[in-house]
Amino acid sequence: MLLIAGLGNPGATHAKNRHNIGFMAVDEIARRWDFGPQRARFQGFVREGAIETPEGPVRTLILKPQTFYNEAGRAVGEALKFFKMDPADLVVFYDEIDLAPGRFRMKAGGGAAGNNGVRSITAQVGPYFRRARLGTGHPGDKALVHGHVLSDFHKADLKWVEPLIQACADAAPLLAAGEDEKYQTEVMRLAPAEKADPRKLAKDAK
Repeated sequence: MLLIAGLGNPGATHAKNRHNIGFMAVDEIARRWDFGPQRARFQGFVREGAIETPEGPVRTLILKPQTFYNEAGRAVGEALKFFKMDPADLVVFYDEIDLAPGRFRMKAGGGAAGNNGVRSITAQVGPYFRRARLGTGHPGDKALVHGHVLSDFHKADLKWVEPLIQACADAAPLLAAGEDEKYQTEVMRLAPAEKADPRKLAKDAK
């Protein structure tokens, strides 16, 4: 079984925020693979389904914590404990300001790198879970980060946001099969994005 959690903040006000791209990605996975209806469980919203792989379908639970971003670990920890799952069976999709817009990176284990949602999950389940990091770019100044992540994507951003979340869903069989490196490669093949220093991009845009 696989548990896929997306990070974001609940409510319509935050729906289009950069901080909510994790929600957007897991919603697209659920849609693409025809998961069941959303219901309230584990201090969040869940959808159940399966992702087809060459070895057969992998039962998958998608979780969107409704505890607010910085407390996501409460919901994730509750779900993981209920199903008696190992942290290696958990994949967390979230926004990464230290990746250029549209870039995608998989990572297993490690620190929180200043991400309070990841820190909250680590406090509940330990650091050894899989991270699907969706690049949203950096505002160029640490003082601007809070406002940046809680601001909506601009219309121009949709030219990379939509292909990225679509690629995350289309390549999901590799994720379900545990082929994280191949999954990363396939997502970037389906939704290519320029590799660049996100801080430099922000400064150049000013």
